[in-house]
Amino acid sequence: MSPVSLLLNVLWIVFGGLWMAIGWAIAGLIMALTIIGLPWARSAFTLALYALAPFGRTVIRRDQLEGHETLDTGPLGVIGNIVWLLLAGWWLAIEHLAIALGFAITIIGLPFAWAHLKLAGLSLWPVGMIVVATEDLPPPR
Repeated sequence: MSPVSLLLNVLWIVFGGLWMAIGWAIAGLIMALTIIGLPWARSAFTLALYALAPFGRTVIRRDQLEGHETLDTGPLGVIGNIVWLLLAGWWLAIEHLAIALGFAITIIGLPFAWAHLKLAGLSLWPVGMIVVATEDLPPPR
C-alpha cells in the first residue's frame, strides 16, 4: 500500500469509516444470525473490511478475477442481490449517500465523498463482488 493510500485510510477511519465498517458488520451479523442469511453475511463482512480501508483497493466482480462465471455471479447471485437490497442494502446505501453529501461540501472531502459513493453502489448489489488491491487487478480483456 502506498503512503498516500495509508494516509487516506487513516483519515478515512478517523472521519467516519470505522462507523460505516461497523454498519456493514452489523448487517453481516444480522444475516448470519438468521441462518438463511449466511450467503449474504459473507458479502457483508467482505465489504465491511473494504469499508474500513477503501483506498489502495477496489472491488470487482468475482468472475472478472476468475475468468468464468461463479455461483454468486450467475442467476443465484442476482436473486441474492435482490434479497440483499430489500433486507439491508437500501439502508446502507442511504447512510453512505448522506455521509458522501457531507464530505462533498469541501474540496478536501471529495476523495472521501467519492469512496462513499462507490460504497453506496456496492451496498445495493454486493453479492458476487471481491475486494482486490489495485496493483493486483487483472488485465482488461
